[in-house]
Amino acid sequence: MHSVVNSRESNLLSNIVEVKKKRIDHHSSQIRKILILQTAFIGDVILTTPLVKALHLLYPQAEIQFLTIPLSHNILETNPHLKKIWIYDKRGGDKGILGFLRIIKKLRGEAIDLAIVPHRSIRSAALVFGAGIPHRIGFDRSTGRFLYNHIVKYLTNVHEIERNMTLLNYITPIVTEKYMPEIFINQVDRRIVSNLFSATDLRKTQNIISMAPGSIWPTKRWPVKYWVQLIKLLSRDGYKIILIGSKNDKYLAGQISQCIPMNVVDAMGKFTIRQSGEIIRRSRLLVSNDSAPTHLGVAVGTPVLTIFGSTVPSFGFFPFGKKNKVAEIKGLSCRPCTDHGRVGCPKEHFKCMLDLKPELVFQIVMEMLNENSKN
Repeated sequence: MHSVVNSRESNLLSNIVEVKKKRIDHHSSQIRKILILQTAFIGDVILTTPLVKALHLLYPQAEIQFLTIPLSHNILETNPHLKKIWIYDKRGGDKGILGFLRIIKKLRGEAIDLAIVPHRSIRSAALVFGAGIPHRIGFDRSTGRFLYNHIVKYLTNVHEIERNMTLLNYITPIVTEKYMPEIFINQVDRRIVSNLFSATDLRKTQNIISMAPGSIWPTKRWPVKYWVQLIKLLSRDGYKIILIGSKNDKYLAGQISQCIPMNVVDAMGKFTIRQSGEIIRRSRLLVSNDSAPTHLGVAVGTPVLTIFGSTVPSFGFFPFGKKNKVAEIKGLSCRPCTDHGRVGCPKEHFKCMLDLKPELVFQIVMEMLNENSKN
């Protein structure tokens, strides 16, 4: 009932591009400015960071820019490969057609030569088209694919990182395994987390496990009572637990801490994304729902166990890398019931999560702790 999902080591990059124009020359001095556009969720942005590094290596002379949402700025602002970050507050200050046109006008002024667009919305395609960017690469599943002049087949049953990297096939084939998600934690982040560890006595132990019980979607959340039981099992073996997540997940920390006040540190909604990454980096393991912390854990190199309910690993958002695992209930005919998540179980039984008992997850956690202690 649990499985290990590793990235493919076969050559995924052959025969996947629908060529509409000749390959872009990555040696060309004509490519001076490159824009990556990803305005989806935080996890999606983290999974786009391998593109940043690959493009930096392909075009060392070029200026790489990134357009994203306000929440993702913290992930990208310390990335040394990025020259400029554009913030598109599509649900706030830039909402509507006027905000959209303002962004286009600014982008036009940059004279960008190449746009790479993993996001599949028509708005993203329209932004790079309206900005007059001559080379625009996107997926064939984009609702705005007709606005691209280089279209790449959207692969299924591969990891999102592998899928994103195929966008570079118009330039040169890429060996995906060389590129992992990255975040760049600075001294301020480390100092703030050190203060937390000192104040909570976490610095006295190496047996720290981070847990991320939140998600935007209820059907992607393992039940609170199960998190409580898992924490009790781990506490019995001497592990300290730190809860991470956004301000929107804060209520979950209250529910969990109320049941187990000892051995649990609540860090939910109190730290930036990078600082949460530093907390995870100092942990022996991260246990997370299918949500952004999964990819944050991978980016900082901590082993990750991801719990899947209404969604499935084959969508491509499992924790990338060989030392990571997933916990899921297989064989349910109703699963997956959605691409992203739901407000409630459409069958009203929620077996995908309720049948995934804490004892099973605890077993996988212990297996991972033992495996990684030997490495």
